[in-house]
Amino acid sequence: MNDILIVVDMQNDFIDGALGTEEAEAIVPRVLEKIRGFEGRVIFTRDTHFDNYMDTQEGKNLPVPHCIKDSEGWQIRAELDELRTEPAIDKPSFGSVELSTMLARENAEKPIGSVTFIGLCTDICVISNAMLIKAAMPEVPVIVDAACCAGVTPESHNNALEAMKMCQIKVINQ
Repeated sequence: MNDILIVVDMQNDFIDGALGTEEAEAIVPRVLEKIRGFEGRVIFTRDTHFDNYMDTQEGKNLPVPHCIKDSEGWQIRAELDELRTEPAIDKPSFGSVELSTMLARENAEKPIGSVTFIGLCTDICVISNAMLIKAAMPEVPVIVDAACCAGVTPESHNNALEAMKMCQIKVINQ
């Protein structure tokens, strides 16, 4: 089966950098294990901002510079990055239209069995990308592994999981 694992924004700034949390640090071993055990294609996304971040809408609403291209915080956590087999998809916003378009095109040529999401942050980028994939490919099962995700807060993580369930995204805890 043509299954895909999307590893969302497992970057230093979201783990233990500018926007890091204890919950984000705690999922790193589970994310490593999930990637190593996944039978299928693994795609990484990378939140990507530039020096003008504070002048952007996101910067005005979240005035914490993070994931500035080529900075240490922008890098995918080293032990995870070692497992990457194809270029990461750099995304300048929460959701990647590039990712959803690419997968929809691939699905038309060779049906995708499922798309599973893990990573950071459940309540911002994971939910945004899961919803884009669900919209682009409504008949492909979309799965989120809650054990391999963390949100800005535990409460917002749980709220995002509940919202995704309502949109027929399967939430597992493995």
